Amino acid sequence: MAQSVPPGDIQTQPNAKIVFNAPYDDKHTYHIKVINSSARRIGYGIKTTNMKRLGVDPPCGVLDPKEAVLLAVSCDAFAYGQEDTNNDRITVEWTNTPDGAAKQFRREWFQGDGMVRRRTFQSSTTHRKSSCVLSINPSHFILLFLLLFFITPT
Repeated sequence: MAQSVPPGDIQTQPNAKIVFNAPYDDKHTYHIKVINSSARRIGYGIKTTNMKRLGVDPPCGVLDPKEAVLLAVSCDAFAYGQEDTNNDRITVEWTNTPDGAAKQFRREWFQGDGMVRRRTFQSSTTHRKSSCVLSINPSHFILLFLLLFFITPT
């Protein structure tokens, strides 16, 4: 029986955090790739701490071993600074499907005494009009540090 075997791992891209950038007067959509890296078929379901603001499509499904799905995570428009976004989270829950089950999601797989695993993503917001992520090769970082440290304006 599949439920007696602990669910294997999944891989996600990104791994732990989603950042929604301003402005917030319009809906933003980003993506999470979920890969079933286990040797068994899994069923997955998505939960959010703020269903009014955060949505995920598809909200549930079934993945064969090594299969992937791209989840569209959307943040609806809201008044920044007037709503608390500090606790916004998205959780992926997954469990093994019963042996011989059809490849159709069933909510009851997550009820009862079966083993369910979870991965939680922190959702954060920025209030800037745009954000920039700088990726620097470690050897270039040393050069940049030396330049900034030794070259000071007079």
